[in-house]
Amino acid sequence: TDMASESVGGKILFATDDFFAPAENLLKSDSPCFKEHEYTEFGKWMDGWETRRKRIPGHDWCVLRLGIQGVIRAFDVDVSYFTGDYAPRVSIQAANLEEDKLPEIPERGVRIGAAATPEEFDAIAELKSDDWSYLVPMTELKPGNPASGHNYFLVNSQQRWTHIRLNIFPDGGIARLRVLGTGQKDWTATDPKEHADLGAIAFGGVCVGYSNAKFGHPNNIIGVGGAKSMADGWETARRLDRPPILENDDNGILLVPGCEWAVFRLAHPGVITRIEIDTKYFKGNAPDSCKVDGCVLTTQEEEDVIKQKWILPAHKWKPLLPVTRLSPNQSHLFDSLTLELQDVITHARLTIVPDGGVSRLRLRGFPSSICLLRPREKPMMRFSVGFKANP
Repeated sequence: TDMASESVGGKILFATDDFFAPAENLLKSDSPCFKEHEYTEFGKWMDGWETRRKRIPGHDWCVLRLGIQGVIRAFDVDVSYFTGDYAPRVSIQAANLEEDKLPEIPERGVRIGAAATPEEFDAIAELKSDDWSYLVPMTELKPGNPASGHNYFLVNSQQRWTHIRLNIFPDGGIARLRVLGTGQKDWTATDPKEHADLGAIAFGGVCVGYSNAKFGHPNNIIGVGGAKSMADGWETARRLDRPPILENDDNGILLVPGCEWAVFRLAHPGVITRIEIDTKYFKGNAPDSCKVDGCVLTTQEEEDVIKQKWILPAHKWKPLLPVTRLSPNQSHLFDSLTLELQDVITHARLTIVPDGGVSRLRLRGFPSSICLLRPREKPMMRFSVGFKANP
């Protein structure tokens, strides 16, 4: 998950300079682009953060607040299209700050052709970002290809982080900063009597397997806030095994041989009591029906079943929602079948028939004190480079 993306609430708090292009571009959810003949009054239009050529002592840097706070696994510093203007070196620092103790930082507004004011420097100085922990020491960047300038840095830390400081040395441009990791919620501070979205990506929920993601990844449907468009949901290709002429059963459910599915590891083991399935924006391509099941897996069992492409004995799955019709472009709220407190699950599987798109899945319930999933001892060495654009 890109924890810094604007689509999950990531925000630039400060930048020393935004002369050619503002730091907010770093957090765009779509891939950078290049417009050959596009210029602003300050110079060439660039899809990234670009500072002026520095003629005073020091170097440029910016501070951002993560939209999803948690454990960072890796950074992607993307310098695509900055072929002659990319920053030669970077370092990255991080901090875990308490929200209610943060100083008031002036709103940046729309920035271009400007440098930070003395008042902004004074406000950001209260965060003491010079002293934050280094997750990436000063490192030279590689330009790569014009349209693909990714620089990946793995992070070996199990700490929870809320803020990032990106340093560039001494100046230049960066197209995107992806902060790849998993959300982490302080469950000890959660009221055990209140419902929580146990599948939320912001709390640490994650998709760990799926059958098809042709037009959108299942991680989207456990994302922050409501969907912004179809691109912000999970959408599969049309199944080719559909009958030439479709028919319904006696309950109005489409009779088709195949289905699509996605499996999610909950942010915390728990009891699911309410399920929300939203098909907003999917007006002509919503699924006909769906069902939700849950199971209990240890970390080792999860790793084993991933290798087996989620071929799991049927008796392992507990029904949370039976086969249920879905309507296009509509939010559906259901009571879970497993209301008894002993029905704790660690994973949930959403099955849609025959195919189509879902914008959001909310698995609301109560966290359990039973935790079968041990923390990973080291970050996963595998991560995806693709990011689906939101308009």
